[in-house]
Amino acid sequence: AEPVLMALHAEYYELIWRGLKTHEFRRRFLEGRPARWFVYLNAPVSRLAAVIDLGPAVVGVPEQIAEIAERARAGNGASVLEYVRDLERAFAIPILGVSEYPGLSADEFREELGRFHPPQGYVRLAQHPEMLAVCEKAAAEEPIRWMTVHHR
Repeated sequence: AEPVLMALHAEYYELIWRGLKTHEFRRRFLEGRPARWFVYLNAPVSRLAAVIDLGPAVVGVPEQIAEIAERARAGNGASVLEYVRDLERAFAIPILGVSEYPGLSADEFREELGRFHPPQGYVRLAQHPEMLAVCEKAAAEEPIRWMTVHHR
């Protein structure tokens, strides 16, 4: 699985743990392969907190992607459609499992790397070996909690 770093809002992260979010919806993403998502939770949390195993993305027109969102969680299709409406194609990425770690704060990230800016979109970590090493080190600790995500 290709390692990526992507930011996520804490409210959506909690929906994963509650079993209410089974896909990540993106305007751009990798095609045809699974990914290992190092999750950076946006402010006010501001920390690398988890690793999520992602299946290969479903790529489709906005209406198809919104339909996946609606099936996964009633009422979610409209907001996803609004998010991707202007695109020719968008991405519904199945969440397979999640592991939460003590992680690293934004300041700790900066100490390790010299500088750090939370990602916009996603960062392919294979192209950033120093950042990948910091992420892997954080994920080498004992997980605080973990789970497999079940799809209906």
